[in-house]
Amino acid sequence: QVQLVESGGGSVQPGGSLRLSCAASGIIFSIYSMSWYRQAPGKQRELVAAITRSGSSNYADSVKGRFTISRDNAKKTVYLQMNSLIPEDTAVYYCNVDVLGYDRTSYWGQGTQVTVSS
Repeated sequence: QVQLVESGGGSVQPGGSLRLSCAASGIIFSIYSMSWYRQAPGKQRELVAAITRSGSSNYADSVKGRFTISRDNAKKTVYLQMNSLIPEDTAVYYCNVDVLGYDRTSYWGQGTQVTVSS
């Protein structure tokens, strides 16, 4: 019913920047929270940042001051601007969107790889 398409991952040197996007489509009457998670090899998936429909956001301590989450409600898209990237940011990044369609469901994107290495 709802599809999420992520883009923007890739490889970058330490100190570099990347911008992730996640666009939702399908039967969507409203989108509540939109979030980004990441999972590094051998580790559990962790919340990176989240943003409410009104624009309130919160961040993991490890990314505060470096990452910025934003959303465009008209485009049903959430973004993650990542600056000053460090090797510890290397992970697969997933978007998660809380959607009201015919029911209220949380959906996951397919994941996009971010690699920070010199």
